[in-house]
Amino acid sequence: MYTKEFEVRWSDIDANRHLANTAYINFMSHTRMAFLMENGFGQKQLAERNIGPVVFYEHVYYFKEVFAGKPIKVTLQLQGLSEDGMYFEFLHNFYDHKGKNFARCEMMGAWIDLEKRKLTSLPKELYENLDKLGHTEDFKVLTREDTRRFGHKPENIAPDKL
Repeated sequence: MYTKEFEVRWSDIDANRHLANTAYINFMSHTRMAFLMENGFGQKQLAERNIGPVVFYEHVYYFKEVFAGKPIKVTLQLQGLSEDGMYFEFLHNFYDHKGKNFARCEMMGAWIDLEKRKLTSLPKELYENLDKLGHTEDFKVLTREDTRRFGHKPENIAPDKL
């Protein structure tokens, strides 16, 4: 399991004086990108392959308030990966300084070809690097159908009806 430690800063706190929901998203993103950069997914490598990650959703579950003054840890595990590496699902858990789990997030995304603007599979080397990340107990081989389980088709409305 990949883990990052963070200091909860004044700017991470909201009007209720606890960790703001946007801080959760930032800490998760930082944790994911740190793992990816350490495993061959740096800016240079992604630019050479002309690919980038896209997020389909992030579902955050909050269990307990967290306040400034003590460090927190954010973990990263691989919850799902398609056979070609196009789709991925990560699981993040948040722990306070005593090891108490205070939040959890399931995040799903894919890789996009930045020139064609279409989803694309991962090169074998990058797939193997991503698959090295610790798997959750309920790890699943993802299919396209898994990416649609929470989604809805966009509803188009004429501008004059809005």
